[in-house]
Amino acid sequence: MSAESRVDVIVVGAGPAGIAAATRAAESGRSVMMLDEGAQVGGNIWRHRTGDDIPADARAWITRLARSGATVLNGVSVMDVRAITASEFLVAGEQAGVAVRVRASALVLATGARERFVPFPGWTLPGVYGIGGAQALLKAGLSFAGKRVVIAGSGPLLLPVAASLTKGGARVVLVAEQARFGSVVRFAAALWRRPEALVQAASYRAGFIGTPYTTGTWVLAAHGDAHVESVTLTNGRSTREIACDVLCSAHGLVPNTELARLLGCATSRGAVTVDDRQQTSLPNVYAVGESTGIGGVDLALVEGEMAGLAAADSRVDVELLKYRRAPLQRMAERMERAFAPRDELRACVTADTIVCRCEDVVMGSMRADWTPRQAKLYTRAGMGPCQGRMCGASLEFLFGWPADSVRVPSEPALLSTILASSADEAAGSLNHGA
Repeated sequence: MSAESRVDVIVVGAGPAGIAAATRAAESGRSVMMLDEGAQVGGNIWRHRTGDDIPADARAWITRLARSGATVLNGVSVMDVRAITASEFLVAGEQAGVAVRVRASALVLATGARERFVPFPGWTLPGVYGIGGAQALLKAGLSFAGKRVVIAGSGPLLLPVAASLTKGGARVVLVAEQARFGSVVRFAAALWRRPEALVQAASYRAGFIGTPYTTGTWVLAAHGDAHVESVTLTNGRSTREIACDVLCSAHGLVPNTELARLLGCATSRGAVTVDDRQQTSLPNVYAVGESTGIGGVDLALVEGEMAGLAAADSRVDVELLKYRRAPLQRMAERMERAFAPRDELRACVTADTIVCRCEDVVMGSMRADWTPRQAKLYTRAGMGPCQGRMCGASLEFLFGWPADSVRVPSEPALLSTILASSADEAAGSLNHGA
């Protein structure tokens, strides 16, 4: 698709939040186009190869989306989003090397989140994965059968990943949660209003019942030559080294806000700021799901429904959904407090620990009194292929640096696509000036 398309609503991202937004907007009679980088809808959380690989509620939403009339374009990398006027937006991207441009009067950003990595010596060794990354690879068909796996990090995602890897034949030898025991217990106790969540957590734990689960324990270092061979963990009082073939480590998720910031939407505490209808600081631009704060599938679906209806101007239903959203938001806030990375993790980063793996920048070459821009200029941190998506959150945790500025292209794209987008912007400026 090289020519422009015109619809009422564009949804960027096909995870649960984006699916709900596109579905509700299309069911309300609006023409909707959803753009997503994945090969099929579902996002990371509902990633699947066949319909049998995902939960029943996921299948129900995906089926409902297919029946809604919304158009879905998969395999699209969105590299630019701009406001042409206050009521018209242009989304530019690339699909299989072909430029894609879509205009709409309303825009829903469902850009999800990525894992937060806190560096430690050896974290760049082959065989060291993110926790969610390991789950995505498992869903994509990678076999962990017979592998000795240590899972160490933070957040509720540890449980389903441990259960999935165990089911897939992995020998999960330890699951280590860095949050304190009291924090985990208080969070679990707060789930009494959502007994289904407690049942689900218990089901996941039963899936790796033969594996020790510890709290207040974190990684000091991974060891190995050409591949990870063992990991050293500590509880702050003692250390132990465990042999393993695979180490899965990450500390929760951080919102993807690049497209929102590219548009000029306000952010706070690393997430897109929205009002009680999921509208950002810009009129007719909505943000949903993990981009507005990490809250899980249920909250993402509610926010997606609200934004889809708001974009279609169905105000009554939005008001009703607010009551469903409020308790889920409170639960998300409790989760954030319970599983926040502990300060001791910073002490694990030695002077020769790589903190930007794209450019091989080590901790000893950084200074705490720098800004992110200075770090880029002096060390190239954040200037590699990931454009700071991996090291940005790490450096924010280590130094307290805010997110750096964003620019086009927000995703890798062919030069011809970038030039076409730039020419389109220049022509639009000339026409507007005339």
